Amino acid sequence: MHICGFQEWLRRSLDAAEERGRRSILRFASPGDYRQFLQALRTNRPSKEKLRGFRRLGLIHAVSCPFPREVLPPPWSELVSEEDEVVHVNSLPSGINVMDSGIPWGVRHVKAPEAWSKTTGHRIKVGVIDTGVDFHHPDLKHSVDRGINLLYRTYLPQDDNGHGTHIAGTIAAANRLQGMIGVAPRASIHPVKAFDYNGTAYVSDIILGIDWCVRNRMDVVNMSFGMRTRSKSLLQAVDNAHRSGVLIVASSGNDGLRDDIDYPARYGQTIAVGATNRDGRIASFTNRSDMIDIYAPGDKVISAWLRGRHREMSGTSMATSHVSGAVALLLAHKPGLSPDRIKSILKRSARPLKSGKGPRTAGELDVMRMLKVADKINKS
Repeated sequence: MHICGFQEWLRRSLDAAEERGRRSILRFASPGDYRQFLQALRTNRPSKEKLRGFRRLGLIHAVSCPFPREVLPPPWSELVSEEDEVVHVNSLPSGINVMDSGIPWGVRHVKAPEAWSKTTGHRIKVGVIDTGVDFHHPDLKHSVDRGINLLYRTYLPQDDNGHGTHIAGTIAAANRLQGMIGVAPRASIHPVKAFDYNGTAYVSDIILGIDWCVRNRMDVVNMSFGMRTRSKSLLQAVDNAHRSGVLIVASSGNDGLRDDIDYPARYGQTIAVGATNRDGRIASFTNRSDMIDIYAPGDKVISAWLRGRHREMSGTSMATSHVSGAVALLLAHKPGLSPDRIKSILKRSARPLKSGKGPRTAGELDVMRMLKVADKINKS
């Protein structure tokens, strides 16, 4: 590949990219081509202004840039190009601020408190790719560890939306006396801010977040968001994380669809999560299909919110955070389990769903059953 020619094309494309919001991901045919391009870029770097909006996606040997107006000419057409699509967090828009403390119903429902004498998730690192976290929330001050702000690299991944704080609270809040307790109260939350205050991000932001989680050796990654279209670039990033031993837990979506779920939950390398209500039935809003691996509480879930408050929210996002917390409990109890083994344990230990419409290929999360199955597997 003639790297200098590609650089020149890239400069022209960045200069001409006037359509705000649209971006493209360009993947190199081989790691060698990607490294050659980066070397040439370092040797003959254009001005920062001309490369505004340019991102390196090292995990998948790709770059992201404003959507090019010019078609890739030969021989650079061997690059794989796809639109860098917008992704949204998976929670329903309505939310009610509440005054509450103690153990939320979902945490009790999955029987997490019964497991705390055996495991609390101690030293398990949970990457939360979301809108950030409220670092000042009293329920999270002992739970939040180092993270990254992918939107503004010099700033803390401070939450300006609330969704990420809600997710973090369900996973690992630890304020028994005055606040709430999450599923794995001694796990460490590592916030990866990839979503803006509107709860939107580009696929390239997600890939950068997964890359950070792999490089910083997260044990489990919570991805409470989804998209309707399939991205080969995101699939490659998820697959790389899976092969690195990093488990990804993803939400199925809130469109009430039958026989269909969102990406990235639809990728087989993730744990796909649907939502249930207090009665142990599938929530009306959740997407469902035989691709769901497990269900968990997602209807009217109370958790941490901005400025030290709590909020009741619904969505498969909330269900996903219960499963991420449960995986943290499992890994603290049985370290070193592979992503495939964890998925097998979750599916084998799930309790049957109560009567209702929808496929019966997956059950509901039960932490105590999960630990018992893990103990049996370890002995066999």
